[in-house]
Amino acid sequence: MKFLAPLLLAFTASAAFAHGNVSCPVVPKEEKKPQMELQKKLEGEGWKVRKVQNYNGCYEVYGFDDKGAKAEAFFHPKTFERVYPEGEQPADKK
Repeated sequence: MKFLAPLLLAFTASAAFAHGNVSCPVVPKEEKKPQMELQKKLEGEGWKVRKVQNYNGCYEVYGFDDKGAKAEAFFHPKTFERVYPEGEQPADKK
């Protein structure tokens, strides 16, 4: 039992760093578009969406992008504009 706490702490810390530094500005609830709308939009663009959830004020999407690559992406909940973690750039800007 003594060894479980440090293991859980290490796992939690590594999971948090997987996201990088990403956040969206606070948007009033009534201004947020539904997550299902984002999912339909992305699927219309060729994505295969497995899961959409809230993360630091953004919508976090897990699935496969329009090129079939595994994706974890963040989107602004009001505009659906893609938000990139600090230090990460869009593929077309690299």
